[in-house]
Amino acid sequence: MASKADVDYHVKEPTPRPSSSDLWFFSYLPWALAVGLTTPLIPLVALFLYKGTFATAYSPLVVAVVVAASDLTEIPFTVFWGNLSDRLHHRKYFMVGSFVATGLVLMAMPFMPNLQTFILMNVLEGVCMAASAPIGTVLLLETRQKRWWPRDIGVFGLVSGVGTVGGLALGAIWLYVLGWNVSATIPAMQSLLILTGVLALLSGIIALRYIEEPEEYTDRESMTDDVPAYAGLVSTIRGLGRRALNVLDLARGEPVPLPRSELFFLASLFIVNLGSQMCLGTLVYFLTAPDGAGLSQAAVFVVFLASALTSTALMAPSGKAADRYSPKNIFLASIIVRAILIPVLILIALKGSFLYLSPSSVSMIGATIGINGLIGVTLAFASTASTVFLLRLLSANANKARGKAVGLYYALSGFGGLLGTLVGGWVYAVKDVTWAYGLAAIVLIGGCLIIFPIHYHFTPYRHVPLPIKAKSATAGKASGVAPWTKT
Repeated sequence: MASKADVDYHVKEPTPRPSSSDLWFFSYLPWALAVGLTTPLIPLVALFLYKGTFATAYSPLVVAVVVAASDLTEIPFTVFWGNLSDRLHHRKYFMVGSFVATGLVLMAMPFMPNLQTFILMNVLEGVCMAASAPIGTVLLLETRQKRWWPRDIGVFGLVSGVGTVGGLALGAIWLYVLGWNVSATIPAMQSLLILTGVLALLSGIIALRYIEEPEEYTDRESMTDDVPAYAGLVSTIRGLGRRALNVLDLARGEPVPLPRSELFFLASLFIVNLGSQMCLGTLVYFLTAPDGAGLSQAAVFVVFLASALTSTALMAPSGKAADRYSPKNIFLASIIVRAILIPVLILIALKGSFLYLSPSSVSMIGATIGINGLIGVTLAFASTASTVFLLRLLSANANKARGKAVGLYYALSGFGGLLGTLVGGWVYAVKDVTWAYGLAAIVLIGGCLIIFPIHYHFTPYRHVPLPIKAKSATAGKASGVAPWTKT
């Protein structure tokens, strides 16, 4: 057996990772499929399965309540499960429990006897689902060395994004094949909801097999200086187009005053999310309503698929653009374009008067796909640009404030979207789509006006190559040792 001295050269192997398996990443693939399916499916089931239990005029509000129900519990329970995981020093079984419990709830939802119990189960689903995002994120960071974070977070986000897109595509095919007539539509949606539960259970099985507990547990507050640099992790929640890192805890740390410019930006972020969800929260009803686009349930999945495709595909390019160019201008441009696109949906609702589009026609489907795809572009660019803009508003020495700021960022995004969903549904039900979507566009413009006065000096990114010192080959030849040999 050759000794080390007999080896001509030595290859320095990288330090082994604390977690020996990367296969646990793929526990999120069926999970993301289920999330993609439930994005439009749960509101559709509530709208059509229980439509005899409420007045038709209140259908937009019913859809808004169903969309907001799980988010109402997800927001606080995201912090609760993360804190509990920190205190108990366990990650694996929180993840497995989240997947399994969510799967069981989803499988039970189609059998609820009335709308009230259906909404209650939707709330319970939000409680169970809330553990997967924060604990999965921290688990990734704890089982990976920092130099692998950019690549691993990119892979993690790619798995989630591909799964979400795949889930929407599966839903469209499923309902097109099985829901071929009116009488078969509801059973097809019920069976599809059961399938989402099966997919969540499959994620739990994969997680149980491949997730390993980290050797060391890190306090989430200690990550506040490192995590924002890798904010590209995407967690798609109920089709709201939100990105949630869910690592930070608002209740921790000493109170730190925030700069005035940052407070203005956070206020604008709240208003922008409120305006966006006044439209997107009732989009499922608009797409299927006779006074809206009048599309089939399968076509609704295709429309949602357009937004998911564009937002997923452009997440990485939008991040690079926000780093290279002014994130303030990118954010403003994205919101203004979105404020223009939303009233176009009103024109679609007035199909005969302006665009001459008939309900469920190919031209109607194409128009809604195009608009929702463009909205997905604005979601991607606004999301990344807002994160980068927030971090650049903070001074270099504001490390203590950074954690508080990013925590407020996600909290205000969530609560603004939640309030916007409910307000939009109420206005849509009491008035009509013109009032609801017109008001949403006005609110978006109002959010932009708050950002305009913020003074921001932008320094363009410039790549500076590091000097590389050439290794001299003469020394190796003189000593009789190959120049690439490491001794």
